[in-house]
Amino acid sequence: MTTRVEITKLVVHQDERGLLFEPLDAAQLVGWKNVHAVITEPGAVRGNHKHLRGREVSAVVGPALVRYCEEGQTCDAVVPSGEAWSFCFPPGVAHAFKNTGDRSFLLVSFNTALHDPGGADVERVELI
Repeated sequence: MTTRVEITKLVVHQDERGLLFEPLDAAQLVGWKNVHAVITEPGAVRGNHKHLRGREVSAVVGPALVRYCEEGQTCDAVVPSGEAWSFCFPPGVAHAFKNTGDRSFLLVSFNTALHDPGGADVERVELI
């Protein structure tokens, strides 16, 4: 299997106020048509879908379970508490995020396709 999903551990700056990270670097800032931030409660799952046309980069602050499926193989990535990881999902790669902690977590996603409330670019895939 050729892995197409790119996973990057992001640099996190943390102090008594909380943490800061940059989900995209300067070279990656071009070409995005949608950005959204999501707060997810403990035990809740986001995603459980794939994009038919859009490429999506999602940055998540752990603790979280990120599950994705490409070329018929399901893979899990565990993002530790206090770390921020970036996942680049090509079109057709199903993905889901589960909050495995005891407080809310942040998920920030960028997509190359415009957001369509009718879901024209999104197909539901139950992973978690």
